[in-house]
Amino acid sequence: VTHSIPACIGSMTINSKQLDNESPVSIFAVNKCYETVQDGTFFDGSGFAALAREGYKVRSDVNITLEFRTTAAHGALLGVSSAKVDAIGLEIVHGKVLFHVNNGAGRITAAYEPRGTNSLCDGKWHKLQANKSKHRISLIIDGNLVHTDNPYIQSTSADTNNPIYVGGYPADVKQNCLTSKSSFRGCLRNLVLTKGQHTELFDFSRAFDLRGVFPHSCPGAEH
Repeated sequence: VTHSIPACIGSMTINSKQLDNESPVSIFAVNKCYETVQDGTFFDGSGFAALAREGYKVRSDVNITLEFRTTAAHGALLGVSSAKVDAIGLEIVHGKVLFHVNNGAGRITAAYEPRGTNSLCDGKWHKLQANKSKHRISLIIDGNLVHTDNPYIQSTSADTNNPIYVGGYPADVKQNCLTSKSSFRGCLRNLVLTKGQHTELFDFSRAFDLRGVFPHSCPGAEH
């Protein structure tokens, strides 16, 4: 077995001597245990998850769905970029959700602004759906639809071939459709990307790079 166990371990003794797990000599990808736990993946606000190492091709159409829970007003949710300008990005900025798309001709943005400033950053679960269909883009948050006009109707394909970065991205990686440098702090679950008939549910425990991200458990409430 080469992977870690998604569990809590406590009160460990060796030769009837209790181990001190409060001040370990070294620690890697170990979080505290929570009294109440929910399904999902916890992002501690310091890192990111990297998926699809071989590169994700957005091209003309993609539909992204996920659920998020946060108390922070800023944070990158998801980005797929290219070495050129083509890219897509989802982020929370000043409590608004922004979906950016650049098919090569220029960035366009669908923005969802909640009625109350903190209503999306209230620590409760919210459903997000972002859809790109050729030059059209739309965003649905908790059933509320926002779409935006795109003046670049001839430009329909986002030619990306980079990994999918979720919750943030490394400092040396360029993201042409994310404005926020802040990593997401909170919980995500049910990340699904659909292209035509092909639907992919992403399991964060299978990410090829995880920093400050803890799959399989979210604290029941912010501590």
